[in-house]
Amino acid sequence: MATQRRSDQGLPSGANPTAGITNVVFQLQNYQDGRLHALARAGFSLAVIDLARDAGSSYFTADEITRLKEAGTKVLAYFEIGSIEDFRPDFSSLRGHHGDLFLNEWPSWPGEYFVRYWDTRWWSLAIRPRVDRALAAGFDGVYLDTPLAYEELDLSMVPGEQRDGLARKMVDLIARVSRYGKAAKPGFLVFPNNSPELRRYSGYTEAIDGIGMESLFFLPADIPCTDPYCATNLNEARELRKAGKTVLAIDYANKPENIAAACRRYREEHFIGYVGVKELDTIRPACAE
Repeated sequence: MATQRRSDQGLPSGANPTAGITNVVFQLQNYQDGRLHALARAGFSLAVIDLARDAGSSYFTADEITRLKEAGTKVLAYFEIGSIEDFRPDFSSLRGHHGDLFLNEWPSWPGEYFVRYWDTRWWSLAIRPRVDRALAAGFDGVYLDTPLAYEELDLSMVPGEQRDGLARKMVDLIARVSRYGKAAKPGFLVFPNNSPELRRYSGYTEAIDGIGMESLFFLPADIPCTDPYCATNLNEARELRKAGKTVLAIDYANKPENIAAACRRYREEHFIGYVGVKELDTIRPACAE
């Protein structure tokens, strides 16, 4: 379904910036010929892509994002706010000149480090430049990964900090991204990834337009999500949906019966879902509406 392009003046007063989003695709790497033509042909109403075509320093241009939007697809720029990977172009400079921002390496993702995301330098040197780049390229919004840093970073490296205070600081960062982006571009979309329990902190729900939720039903790959946290995440996502927020769900499955099951659950929950591969390097068909 094609969406009408916005003018430079932003959205009309009272307009819903997520209106018209009926399906979503996630592709974070392996863009065909390094470009977005395949996504434009795929006909999704929303695409989540990396800020850079190579997940490094070759950033998508305004012309490329414009062509994708002209195909009827809103576009969110993916980047991380609670951690940094060693292949990002700003990693070496930050590590060399502001090494105290870095905390423990994430065991699940070697080469990725949690950071002091509440430090003003993290905002000025890492996050604001990424939001600025997304704005300049014409992205419709941002998709913010690793809010979970607040519960995964090593407390022994931040004496005096507790999980509750770290959660509050993560909410403050997300709200700052939202204020900054929406001031520059009315209707700018803000979607954190996971950690839906942050809705319990003041200012969070008001700051976001929706949330991305991974593996509500299937872990990579084809493993039913049956641990207690799966039900907890689902209930928290439901509460955000009731609050009027758009829930983008992504599950990882290859078996046709599991793909169909996930899509059925999306319809039942009134989520907008996508079933992909763990690497998010291919374009899968949208769930049937």
